[in-house]
Amino acid sequence: MERLASKQEVRQAVAEARREGKRVALVPTMGALHEGHLSLVSAARDRADYVVVSVFVNPTQFGPEEDFEAYPRDIERDMDLLGAEGVDLVFAPTPEIMYASDAAVTVDPGPLGGVLEGAVRPGHFSGMCTVVTKLFSIALPDLAFFGEKDYQQLTIVRAMARDLDLPVKVIGCPTVRECDGLALSSRNVYLSSEERHAATVLYRSLRTAETLVLDGERDAAVVAGAMRDTVASEELAEIEYAAVVDAVTLEPITALSDRPARALVAARVGGTRLIDNIALEVG
Repeated sequence: MERLASKQEVRQAVAEARREGKRVALVPTMGALHEGHLSLVSAARDRADYVVVSVFVNPTQFGPEEDFEAYPRDIERDMDLLGAEGVDLVFAPTPEIMYASDAAVTVDPGPLGGVLEGAVRPGHFSGMCTVVTKLFSIALPDLAFFGEKDYQQLTIVRAMARDLDLPVKVIGCPTVRECDGLALSSRNVYLSSEERHAATVLYRSLRTAETLVLDGERDAAVVAGAMRDTVASEELAEIEYAAVVDAVTLEPITALSDRPARALVAARVGGTRLIDNIALEVG
């Protein structure tokens, strides 16, 4: 397994893999790897011959009051995990390598970037789209793997690849959870033991929504309200949003039908901000 920080060296390594007829996959990460990330790597290994994993805490997708400096970093541990998974190349650049000092061009995520997470975190999705576009142009993957845990991110990246004619297939992989339902996240390390227990309320709110729909509830406002009530029942949690949306467009819906829908929730547990989502299926 190679570890490279140079964009040109990554391009050269990928070009060599292509000359050998290999199919290239990219798994973008911000490091602090857990089983969720490794499930993406496993999916990439199953569908490609040459797997590139990027490890880069992207400063442009953090707001001024967010946790960029505190975000967990452990590149040596990440390297050990990726080596064990059979990754071919780890791209671990610095911000100075990724961004020119006078960089001014960014990628606009469009309307999808202004709702839900985008409304709470202005500029987040522009930073995400910009760095993902750069990673696509550096690694030139045939396939790119993203987790459904960040469902809005996955949806925006798919739209970006389509709208900008980027020659990459974006593949979503299921959320990986602890046995009590908590979605794996690098930010879970911030939680105290009491907060860790309280954090399961996000998944419980999603299961409440799922149960209501399976029992016949079709009013999206009722389902979203039940999610909010569930989160409100946990004194350590503070809801930011609970929404039921079209799974493709992320637009709010009034009634559930046979069209795919998604329930999304965001909340703060103690000082830690967490998100989660689940598919809602009628019938």
